[in-house]
Amino acid sequence: MTQPENDVLKAAQDNLWLHFTRHSSYKDNEIPTIVRGEGAYIYDIHGKRYLDGLAGLFVVQVGHGRQELAEAAAKQAQELAFFPLWSYAHPKAAELAHRLAQEAPGDLNRVFFTTGGGEAVETAWKLAKQYYKVTGKPLKHKVISRQIAYHGTPQGALSITGIPAFKQMFEPLVPGSIRVPNTNHYRADEISGVKGMTPEQFGLWAADRVAQAIEMEGPDTVAAVFVEPVQNAGGCFPPPPGYFQRLREICDEYDVLLVSDEVICAYGRLGTMFGGQKFDYTPDIITSAKGLTSGYSPLGAMIAHDRLFEPFKDGAEMFAHGYTFGGHPVSAAVALANLDIFEREDLLGHVSRNEGAFKSTLERLKDLPIVGDVRGSGYFWGIELVKDKATKETFSAEESERLIRGYLSNALYSNGLYCRADDRGDPVIQLAPPLIAGQKEFDEIESIIRNVLVEGLNLL
Repeated sequence: MTQPENDVLKAAQDNLWLHFTRHSSYKDNEIPTIVRGEGAYIYDIHGKRYLDGLAGLFVVQVGHGRQELAEAAAKQAQELAFFPLWSYAHPKAAELAHRLAQEAPGDLNRVFFTTGGGEAVETAWKLAKQYYKVTGKPLKHKVISRQIAYHGTPQGALSITGIPAFKQMFEPLVPGSIRVPNTNHYRADEISGVKGMTPEQFGLWAADRVAQAIEMEGPDTVAAVFVEPVQNAGGCFPPPPGYFQRLREICDEYDVLLVSDEVICAYGRLGTMFGGQKFDYTPDIITSAKGLTSGYSPLGAMIAHDRLFEPFKDGAEMFAHGYTFGGHPVSAAVALANLDIFEREDLLGHVSRNEGAFKSTLERLKDLPIVGDVRGSGYFWGIELVKDKATKETFSAEESERLIRGYLSNALYSNGLYCRADDRGDPVIQLAPPLIAGQKEFDEIESIIRNVLVEGLNLL
């Protein structure tokens, strides 16, 4: 190893504070350091290649190493490196806002740029609060979200998040957040207390819990419902048939905004530009980020229905909210070039055509006694691991700790697959490769996971 490489590893060990990381794991071990990406693969500082089974972090839709995105960034930086959207516009932000408005469903035509997904969620909640205040319903401020759902780390977004362990060290948080059941049909008996519901029955039951929560809190106090098209945390919960249609009816009945948190699910991840389009519903607000630039530059966006902008069109009313780097010129230029690749290479069609093959390849793993469920949509899948397949018995906290952190995370990576082994709920392996992936990558993913799980059975 060269001295510069040693210096990088030492700096990572001595100075870098990693996100969502137990640093004790690296007390006597080298921090994995990725230096290069190409297509669906990444390479570490030692030159070892790994299949990027998580697209970085549900981000790198068009794959790594795209020269045209780097060139778009460089060209824009030379022309206009920075200008804020505070009372001024710049061409790339305007062009991108128009393009997103054209792609978004219904009358979602107003785009508020942020630098990431948590900020987009924060923006949506603040807009919901102010919208109702200025339209004569000042008590409407509460939000409803789902159990185990993750919506971001800012104080507001964290309040909406339904993972207690992520929140307890930062309480008290923003008040007014209420939780309802998620849509994990594999665990429907436990969630609902009713045995044997079909997916359609469970979907209606879960949606009706939102109506029940609105009634319990008081309809005049609830501003919004935040839901992901496919819930990430807990392991890729797709909506049961009819769920979103019923949820749309409920939100309309009670004058509550339906916010579709698509930080992961937008920009092709499910085979559609926006996640709601996959499941045939139109929200009032879309929050998005990640795949908008394929990660080549930070950018997020809240896309709102025209009527939510109406109170701000005339008079002195102002949405007193913003971010220095929201809609950054370089990021906007990269996003436009990224969307050009989507069109030129028909990535949405590619995901739709290959979704079934990805699913069937992963379902081959169901012959293993530890694999209880394979679920998801598009290029976004979760594999739930169980202790007893017949009873769906899950692992204890101690067993899950040993399985996930003591074995799976390191074993998958050591065998050449970067993905997520997670226990924010029941233990799962999550997969979301770049949208350019195909059967070759699917087979490689399945083979590595199979080998790791078979070896891991001996540890349980």
